[in-house]
Amino acid sequence: MLDQVRQFITENSLFNLEADTVLVAVSGGLDSVVLLDVLHQLGVQLAVAHCHFGLRGAEADADEQFVRKLAKQYEVPYFAEFFQTKAFAEREGISTQMAARLLRYRWFEQVRETNGYAVVATAHHRRDAAETMLLNLTHGTGLAGLHGIQVKNGHVVRPLLACAKDDLYDYLVENRLIWREDASNDSPVYQRNRLRQQVLPVLREINPNLDNTLAATAERVGGAEEIVRRYVQDTAAQARRDAPEATYFSIATLQNTAATTLVLHELLRPFGFSWPVTKEIVASLGGLSGKQFDSPTHRLVKDRDQLVITPRRLAQYGTFQLAEGQEDLLADGLRLRATYHDGADYEIPRSRSTAALDIDKLKFPLTLRRWQEGDWFMPLGMKGKKHLSDFLIDQKVPLNLKDDVRVLTSADGKICWVVGFRVDDRFKVEEETTRVVAVQRL
Repeated sequence: MLDQVRQFITENSLFNLEADTVLVAVSGGLDSVVLLDVLHQLGVQLAVAHCHFGLRGAEADADEQFVRKLAKQYEVPYFAEFFQTKAFAEREGISTQMAARLLRYRWFEQVRETNGYAVVATAHHRRDAAETMLLNLTHGTGLAGLHGIQVKNGHVVRPLLACAKDDLYDYLVENRLIWREDASNDSPVYQRNRLRQQVLPVLREINPNLDNTLAATAERVGGAEEIVRRYVQDTAAQARRDAPEATYFSIATLQNTAATTLVLHELLRPFGFSWPVTKEIVASLGGLSGKQFDSPTHRLVKDRDQLVITPRRLAQYGTFQLAEGQEDLLADGLRLRATYHDGADYEIPRSRSTAALDIDKLKFPLTLRRWQEGDWFMPLGMKGKKHLSDFLIDQKVPLNLKDDVRVLTSADGKICWVVGFRVDDRFKVEEETTRVVAVQRL
């Protein structure tokens, strides 16, 4: 299997086996545990990313602890994100599964880019590709949906896509790997599980070689998609204009293309617009200006002679937790570094970008989150409490920057640092302090 994966990575130019660092998405399940070990055995430089979606309680907590230990075992950097997925889904008006996917891949890219990693690797295999292809067909799809899961999509790669599920299981048994089973994989609530448990067994009775057949079909569809892609690329060269604040498409150019709806849908897919919404947009091209259309990530406005696309400002529901001894913490592009010191010889830095905290006054894990209405703390040098909203007014923080203010909290919920502004007096370093954690905003 190692030779098969090595050859697949090389043939598809997924990444450089010798030089690149790969961020591996690890849930703790069988597939991702095998992926991590295979890449390790191939000598790839690795880092591990784990998502906690806040949906499965103690079971998800145990998954996170398992993956954390796994990363320690392989001696690789570890990143974890704790999402409030349901709240995000409700806020954005999307399904929980869509919310989880959106949060997951957006965060993966943040970690990859911030740390200079080459790619993000996920553990999708041949059976996943077959299931995705049939699920897409069930919901209605274009050429992109019929090729199943792409080998490479931007900076996301799938090194196991040529491997059968049985191959992964055999590898796991042979190498005596331990994994965690996600009970939700058997839940009939999820459409993919119903397809896997009820539909695919019947189809495999008709065609025992179903996964390979669908893979061959996806390959042929991919050829047809390449023809369409080149036509769309030529159209984009004429119709599209990118600016720092927005992306623009010329309506006149779009109206002169063959199969306008299909072409526009391909142009808008990177922005998350569905086929039904694209049809509505095309129907509006000859109408009045000002009509708006939303995708989960972007907003499109029909102007007089052009379509204008801007990102939507999505709510941020992620938090990061810092265990005692952990050094790095990253959220929404903000990176913190924690260092640990003996209190006897420690000199408190004067920079507002570093918070010196008495470890024995803290309760771990610490949590990094955005500030909320009602938050209060005791600013360093004060004995009384102050509402954070008033503190930010005193600091003359502009209204459009207040949403970006983060707080670091102790496990009991007390704010110990308004990041970049002020330490809480209750957690300050004093003469009798024996242990210090210095948290620096990078």
